[in-house]
Amino acid sequence: MIAVIIPAHNEARRLGHCLKAVRVAAARAEAAGLEVEVLVVLDRCTDASARIARRHGVHTLALEAGNVGIARRLGAAWMIERGAQWLAFTDADSRVPGHWLLSQLQWHADAVCGTVHIERWQPWQGAALRQLYHSRYQATEGHRHIHGANLGVCAKAYAKVGGFQPLPAHEDVQLVLALEAIGAQIVWTASHSVATSSRRDSRARQGFGDYLSGLEGQIL
Repeated sequence: MIAVIIPAHNEARRLGHCLKAVRVAAARAEAAGLEVEVLVVLDRCTDASARIARRHGVHTLALEAGNVGIARRLGAAWMIERGAQWLAFTDADSRVPGHWLLSQLQWHADAVCGTVHIERWQPWQGAALRQLYHSRYQATEGHRHIHGANLGVCAKAYAKVGGFQPLPAHEDVQLVLALEAIGAQIVWTASHSVATSSRRDSRARQGFGDYLSGLEGQIL
């Protein structure tokens, strides 16, 4: 079984769009004879995120960690217990492409690190910021970007390195570094880029939103 795991903290505005996109990717994988289950990990949600997840017919797991590393870790453990052999991670403010799951699996690797792209910049994020961002981002095969919004991991390899650590940020980087340390086969591909948000009010500190804010600071 393929598990799609999505941590969410008060993501009612964006979660529905995320789940619609995941459903398309899951349907394509199921049409190829694969089993897919989707889990939204509701971490300290006080908005309508839980209701939206239930409306989309996906599994939910509620916790009060306030920590994305713990949310991903507990979500992965829950799905592995249900028999997941491949763990696909994205974020609640992101939208995966329709071939996302099939593209991850085609490599037969221990892990697949994908790229992200910003589909809609905010009005105040001008040309200078966009140019700086694109100059520093390698959306190519063999890139070295690591995004929790676009990451796939074999459950056996994941378990071998102890899974995500309970970190408030960079838990995805830690996991991939741990996999590299044991000689896992990791594919770095731009073939299934995930659309993500350019918002400033990111839910995880030191994440992608803070990275963009840092770039803004460099051009002011």
